[in-house]
Amino acid sequence: MSQEYRIETDAIGEVKVPLDAAWMAQTQRSLQNFPTGARMPLAIIRALLNIKRAAALANQANGSLDSERANAIVTTIDSLLTLGDVDLRKDFPLSVYQTGSGTQTNMNTNEVVAHLASQQGVAVLPNDHVNMGQSSNDIFPTAMHIVAVAAVNQVEIAITHLIDELRVKQVAFWDVIKVGRTHLQDATPLTFGQELSGYIAALKHNLDNIAAIRPQLYELAMGGTAVGTGLNADTALGAKIAEIISDAYGFPFTGDSNKFYGLANHTALNTMHGALKSLAADLMKIGNDIRFLASGPRGGYGELKIPANEPGSSIMPGKVNPTQVEALTMAAVRVFGNDTTITMASSQGNFELNVFKPVMIDAFLESTDLLAGTMTGFADRLVRGLEVNPDRMRELLDNSLMTVTALSPHIGYHAAAEIAQSADKNGTTLKVAALASGEITEAQYDEWMDFMAMTNLERSHKE
Repeated sequence: MSQEYRIETDAIGEVKVPLDAAWMAQTQRSLQNFPTGARMPLAIIRALLNIKRAAALANQANGSLDSERANAIVTTIDSLLTLGDVDLRKDFPLSVYQTGSGTQTNMNTNEVVAHLASQQGVAVLPNDHVNMGQSSNDIFPTAMHIVAVAAVNQVEIAITHLIDELRVKQVAFWDVIKVGRTHLQDATPLTFGQELSGYIAALKHNLDNIAAIRPQLYELAMGGTAVGTGLNADTALGAKIAEIISDAYGFPFTGDSNKFYGLANHTALNTMHGALKSLAADLMKIGNDIRFLASGPRGGYGELKIPANEPGSSIMPGKVNPTQVEALTMAAVRVFGNDTTITMASSQGNFELNVFKPVMIDAFLESTDLLAGTMTGFADRLVRGLEVNPDRMRELLDNSLMTVTALSPHIGYHAAAEIAQSADKNGTTLKVAALASGEITEAQYDEWMDFMAMTNLERSHKE
């Protein structure tokens, strides 16, 4: 079926654009030249629209843009911002894998706003009016910081929620004694509550790391225009846009920043993603611990019981698998990969401009989305229903040889080691081996072999 077209022009020449498309020539060229890969995240599109809206208001206030055009731009953007994702995507179809400055997505935004605003009876041009006082080189990194802050906030909410769910279990199982393990070998006892307190502390440190880095993302590149000098922009434009954007998003963004840094470097984004990578590493460890401790129910550790959320096998009836852990840990390895992408992309700030911006923010947003979503699922669908198997914990503890550590202050390390080795070699309990050694009496063994005392529970820091 043939499609009807209209002719649009840009600095290169004429371009056929679908008759019903809201974009113009440069967007159409990008569609033709860069058809590959995921499309630009809509969070970036919404941020660009908000920046264009703020710029129109600021340029109107400083007398650079007449009120009629400013109002047309603002009302058009307000209408676009009310659209759902499906409807908004129709006007913003460009790929992440385009020019490394994000110029074509910036122009896509300029063209759509100009085209729709012009329908209000006033001529609005993409470059001269919608993009007034701006360059792709400062507006795109500004959008990157805006969406990064909002996305990280969702991760923080998910971390806090997971901490809350873990804390419920920590309180419930604070004094449930179990065998400890180091080097994948038996170690001295601890309680499951103590073990959980370590997970909670790790997650709290991740929150602290994110909070410490976040202020770097509040700095916006707006006002730097092409190379950081601010050519063709009012001197107060960056600060005014930051003020309006702060009100729109609820975060304290600032235009008080070095614009040369803001265009050429993405240290803040790279550093923040490093914190997300560290979070992913801790989540990998927590998830692995829980799925191993829940392994079984007959052939594994069997210390924990996880909820059965769905059938675990297409062939084995009754099987329960740690699927929430698997989702969480798959997300973690994706974050590790994204961190490599962002690190490499951040290193490519050649001279006055980094030209890996779209892939960097796409990877960043994928990481935040995966982390926030899988942490929430892990908290709600696994941790909340997590139970202990106290009989199995006691069985493993009773058979452990490393509780012999409690004897070493009384009979010495060497004698205690011989007792453990004898029990292991002869397949006896530790008590049988201890009494056979002649080193201690049964009364002494029963007095010193106090599992709860070994946990030093009263001295433990309870989160």
